[in-house]
Amino acid sequence: MHAYRSHTCAALTSANVGETVRLSGWVHRVRDHGGVLFIDLRDHYGITQVLCDSDSPVFSEVEKVRSEWCIRIDGTVKARDASLVNPKLPTGDIEVYIRDMEVLGAAKELPLMVFGDQEYPEETRLRYRYLDLRREQMQKNMVLRSDVVASIRQRMWGQGFKEFQTPIITASSPEGARDFLVPSRLHPGKFYALPQAPQQFKQLLMVSGFDKYFQIAPCFRDEDPRADRSPTDFYQLDLEMSFVKQEDVFATIQPVVQGIFEEFGKGRSVDTDWPLISYADSALWYGTDKPDLRNPIKMQVVSDHFAGSGFAIFAKLLEQEGTEIRAIPAPTGGSRKFCDRMNSFAQQQGLPGMGYIFWRDGDNGMEAAGPLAKNIGPERTEAIRQQLGLGVGDAAFFLGGKPSAFEAVAGRARTVIGEELGLTEKDRFAFAWIVDFPMYEKDEETGEIDFSHNPFSMPQGGLEALAGDPLKVLGYQYDLACNGYELISGAIRNHKLDIMIKAFELAGYGEDEVRKRFGGMVNAFQYGAPPHGGCAAGIDRIVMLLADEMNIREVILFPMNQRAEDLMMGAPSEPTSDQLMELSLRVIPQE
Repeated sequence: MHAYRSHTCAALTSANVGETVRLSGWVHRVRDHGGVLFIDLRDHYGITQVLCDSDSPVFSEVEKVRSEWCIRIDGTVKARDASLVNPKLPTGDIEVYIRDMEVLGAAKELPLMVFGDQEYPEETRLRYRYLDLRREQMQKNMVLRSDVVASIRQRMWGQGFKEFQTPIITASSPEGARDFLVPSRLHPGKFYALPQAPQQFKQLLMVSGFDKYFQIAPCFRDEDPRADRSPTDFYQLDLEMSFVKQEDVFATIQPVVQGIFEEFGKGRSVDTDWPLISYADSALWYGTDKPDLRNPIKMQVVSDHFAGSGFAIFAKLLEQEGTEIRAIPAPTGGSRKFCDRMNSFAQQQGLPGMGYIFWRDGDNGMEAAGPLAKNIGPERTEAIRQQLGLGVGDAAFFLGGKPSAFEAVAGRARTVIGEELGLTEKDRFAFAWIVDFPMYEKDEETGEIDFSHNPFSMPQGGLEALAGDPLKVLGYQYDLACNGYELISGAIRNHKLDIMIKAFELAGYGEDEVRKRFGGMVNAFQYGAPPHGGCAAGIDRIVMLLADEMNIREVILFPMNQRAEDLMMGAPSEPTSDQLMELSLRVIPQE
């Protein structure tokens, strides 16, 4: 017999009754039934009930075991009484009578329990992650992640892609976040960078003549943590293709992503029609560039109905350049209580409030109610109702000013309204391509122009477009949104050297700096670069959605905490004096 097990803790059935077996695993829980000890023995695959009484030669040893001890048992498989069968377990028809036992690893008092559904502080869970990962849901999440990655690889291979690994130690590159720098021992005072993405390398692969590349790529960004983003590193499905346009990339990646969600979505419906929505329309309709289309609410501009109206706040606001009034329709939200609650929500978000109108049955038919309705009069109110397609029992909320000042709050309000009114479909994955991103943005404080998205994207209109106002230049850039999250980001690349140099020049990078920082690509583009494009899909975020988790740390084996610390391994840590000397570095104490 094998030294540790003849079967896993999920393998035994009534067909094994009478056999002598060997199992190894962890003590999930112990139950003492008056001289008979029942142990739920757990391994990665499942649970088997084992038991022992005073007739067992190892009864006194079994009495000593506690939760999460790692043990090996030898025993005889017995059928359970019909009344004691557990239909919830694959092994629920049998139990194993213990004849022999060996303690493989005793456990001290536990900082968190594996058995049960107790909630523990995140700091405790991350410090003792190896215990946290023993819990059933965490095991399921990590197996799901492994299965998703395996399925992605099969789907990519099936489309003729080749998997290549790009360098982990490289040069710094502007990808929209801070680099993690690595000091060089052999070149004092110089630093490598961990790649924010394999961007330049995958483009160079296309120049090298490899037609279809992909990689499950680790990426490193020194970012502020969020619930849907890791503060240090993450994995993405990275791909690039030669001789393609935007629609070719879409046609390639949709069956991969759609197939993954159909395979692992636990029966939830998966949209097959992925609309293309411009960045400008997405901001207008949804207040975000990653809309949740499960929520049917679409915001509209209603400025004309308030210009010169009796509602002085909006009327005067519209006299200023660049301002507008937007409405958030709220079907079935037509009660003063709900409207007041949403007005309070806007105040919690830092705005003075949020105007509203709701429609109800009156003595003479449908009537509009609320402060705005009284100020602008029935004619304007009726025009708003008709534009928004609302009726009795519905409401609309209004925000005004420069869109940049209220757009994000409007987007969050739309989400809350959809959730509270039960309009958002829960058992569905809804996708949309967001396209026509602006290439550049202006810093509100400095007035300087910088890239707003991937700097290596091809501008729509090529070199001619770059001769005009940079803020009007659109790029062949695209994101895939799903249920309010960005899953994919990509672009058709700028493969023409003169356009690339001009594009960087508008963002404040001179030609000399471009040649210095991106010398590899600059040189390569002089030797017959093909048109190419691609994208990258966030593995962690995809698994988070499939696992129905709200926090990305629930699907990462060993994540950092909110302060980008590894409590389990003690990172980041202070270097030794010898290490600093080897690297020719000195740490300046923070005051």
